[in-house]
Amino acid sequence: MVSVLSAVRDLVRLREISSVLVRHGFGEIVARAGFGRTRRKEKAVAVESGADADAPEIASEEVEKGEDEKRRISIHERARLVLQDLGPSFIKLGQIASTRSDVLPAELITELKKLQDDIPPAPFEQIRGVIESSLGAPISELFVSFDEKPLAAASIGQVHRAVLATPEGQRDVVVKVQRPGVAPTVMRDLELLHIMAAAIERAIPDARIYSPVGLVQQFDRSITTELNFTTEADNAERFAQNFAGKERVRFPRVFREASSKHVLTLEYFDGKKLDRAVADGASGESIAKLATGIIIKMIFEDGFFHADPHPGNVIILPPNEAPEVAMIDLGMVGRLSPELRERTVDLMVAAVRKDMIGVADALYAIGKPTKKIDMREYRAEVAMLAEKYLGKPLKQIELSGMIRDLVQGAIKYGLEIPTDFMLVGKALMTVEGIGKEIYPELDVFGETAPYFFEIMRKRYSPVRLGNELWRGVEQLSRAGYDMPMQVREVLEDLRLGRMAMRAEDPGLPSAADRLGRRLFSGLVVVALVIGGVVLVHDERHETLGTVLLAVAGLVWVVHIVNDLRRGLARR
Repeated sequence: MVSVLSAVRDLVRLREISSVLVRHGFGEIVARAGFGRTRRKEKAVAVESGADADAPEIASEEVEKGEDEKRRISIHERARLVLQDLGPSFIKLGQIASTRSDVLPAELITELKKLQDDIPPAPFEQIRGVIESSLGAPISELFVSFDEKPLAAASIGQVHRAVLATPEGQRDVVVKVQRPGVAPTVMRDLELLHIMAAAIERAIPDARIYSPVGLVQQFDRSITTELNFTTEADNAERFAQNFAGKERVRFPRVFREASSKHVLTLEYFDGKKLDRAVADGASGESIAKLATGIIIKMIFEDGFFHADPHPGNVIILPPNEAPEVAMIDLGMVGRLSPELRERTVDLMVAAVRKDMIGVADALYAIGKPTKKIDMREYRAEVAMLAEKYLGKPLKQIELSGMIRDLVQGAIKYGLEIPTDFMLVGKALMTVEGIGKEIYPELDVFGETAPYFFEIMRKRYSPVRLGNELWRGVEQLSRAGYDMPMQVREVLEDLRLGRMAMRAEDPGLPSAADRLGRRLFSGLVVVALVIGGVVLVHDERHETLGTVLLAVAGLVWVVHIVNDLRRGLARR
């Protein structure tokens, strides 16, 4: 019964998704991927359906609306409207997709960045139920006081103020509560999204350049993590540890005794949103430079960074002359492996030094080649793109634009860029955009250059070089210790006859196949020729003999032609 009900709900949701797509002018996608069909009416524009008879039926009125919208609105704006109409899961998908400037066009990225959670708050009684069931106690026992009116509401959860009793005394906190029923809804939408992405790639080959399956997989990883508030708590504590001792940088303290998978209780920051703080006299220059330093340390020193540092996730604390920056909403993070971090630092240092070849080589090391790359042409392309930016004074260089163009140039030559590096690009673009809004004179390269050179100094410090040398000596010593034993095992296998030598010729299978075809064709031709000659000498079957000889000649010609064609194909 459960599976039947689930299938019915999925069909209802699929019908809703198909209807929204058609309403915004994407009827062709619905039809070609088999998501829906329409019943033709007179004077109505219908989807040329490739769907089967079981596909959900779409009202012709929706088709008419879609055709009208196609004439008035760009395809990129219509894509944003689709995600907006489909609700929380799809809004989150759009927000994730806005980081993929490597596969999506710039116009679509611009539209997707406009997507914001605009969700009415859930009734307090439902929120109370989630808190009490998740924490296992009445809300009156968990908190000294709890404000029923939410501070903010989003697609995954909503936030309330409260007062918590702690061993240090009463503390003002914020309580982030997962919206009731959101997890099953997201899981259902995820399942449909995986099916739809695969169907679109299968039915519309041109869509593969946008990697629908890859985008959905990235979205799946991201939103599944966000649904577990324990992960966000771990992230907050790790950020606080990474920035321990750093002045003017704050991350919320996590109160584990009042937190769970669906409830997260954090320190309350009594500050202002970024734009309000600057309007009230906080130093835009100080905030912009500090925020740039924070994100650079996160990315290039720690390899663990806030992947969504938009203004809504930044709170400014007094004083105005030297404001503190507090970062919240730490569910979406990016990670760089030590190797990827080293390569990314190489890229930025080469850019600061205006070393075009260094930029190309560092980007090549970051990516994964999907085909044979002509390095001379690739380096020339990257050098031309980099020169557009690096030919200017450092103060005028647009870091975000340079990363975007370099990545697109790399993809053009068949380099697959890791998703985590794209998150780096998004984080840098966001911080640069915010910084230049509140302080137009911000010199991003000038601010970041000292960090990069300090990282390089540490990389080549005597201590680190000594450690790497010692590690190499240890590996060499271990290899020297293991080698005699390995040689002895090989000799013992050889003495006992347990060792077999095998040599493979890559061309052997094709040669055997070619020989077999020639032998078969030769036997057929010889048989036809012998039979034809015998019959020709018999006046009663002379005609049949002539036919057999003609067939033998035809078989031989066909064999020769096919053999030549296969030979050309192999070359």
